[in-house]
Amino acid sequence: MSEPGPVESRQVESLLAIMAKLRDPDGGCPWDLAQDFSTIAPYTIEEAYEVADAIDRNDLVDLKDELGDLLLQVVFHAQMAKEQGAFEFADVVAAICDKMTRRHPHVFAEEARKDDADAQLRHWEDLKRAERAAKGDADASALAGISRGLPEWQRAVKLQHKAAKVGFDWPGPEPVLEKLHEEIEEVRVEFAAVAASPDDAAARDRLEDELGDILFVCANLARHAKVDMGSALRRANLKFERRFRAMEALAAADGGLAGQSLEAQDRYWDRAKAAEKGAAA
Repeated sequence: MSEPGPVESRQVESLLAIMAKLRDPDGGCPWDLAQDFSTIAPYTIEEAYEVADAIDRNDLVDLKDELGDLLLQVVFHAQMAKEQGAFEFADVVAAICDKMTRRHPHVFAEEARKDDADAQLRHWEDLKRAERAAKGDADASALAGISRGLPEWQRAVKLQHKAAKVGFDWPGPEPVLEKLHEEIEEVRVEFAAVAASPDDAAARDRLEDELGDILFVCANLARHAKVDMGSALRRANLKFERRFRAMEALAAADGGLAGQSLEAQDRYWDRAKAAEKGAAA
């Protein structure tokens, strides 16, 4: 395995020194000094999404910057851990190097290469299971090892994927679509119950429960379609934003969208949608 060159090593050392200076009680940054693991965690998640956004846009210049921002999050957490005497950045690097070589014995040790990517993925899961057992994790469920720190839509897909490995899965998309229609009807019932008794906490709780069921089924449908749910939702968000901004531009000559009826706003939406489709044709 090749070692980092002197330039790379100096750059990493510079980054670590910058973070240490920011966290120095004597002359450091007040904001950085006020942070802890829990307050920085949301920024770490946000930066990971910024990386995904740059990839979606195929903007490699921006990707370079966003990867740097994400790396800074790793350095920030490592610096705080170092201050507590728990571990430091070098330990983080050593741990991931050890994990990757351990989980790829077909590359780094004398073990036969797996037949295909699916076989290798199953082998990877077996290794992860063995690692959890070695740490004393007695959870033998097929659902073991799914992080609770993931976005819930991502946890939903992982839960379904793990359950499917032991055969608990719909045979195809059609029954999932039927289940989606069933859940939508149940949501209609609960919306009506909330409308009839808006102060009924139990009714609102049932509505939340049924809406959760719809989202869970949608995650299952995306999995059966082999579509990344996060990517699909990002595309939907971008489409909505693009068309809404076009609506605003169309309505500007009429004084803007605010104050106009929903019917009038819908006409702007239809015009924006038609213009977009015409441009794509």
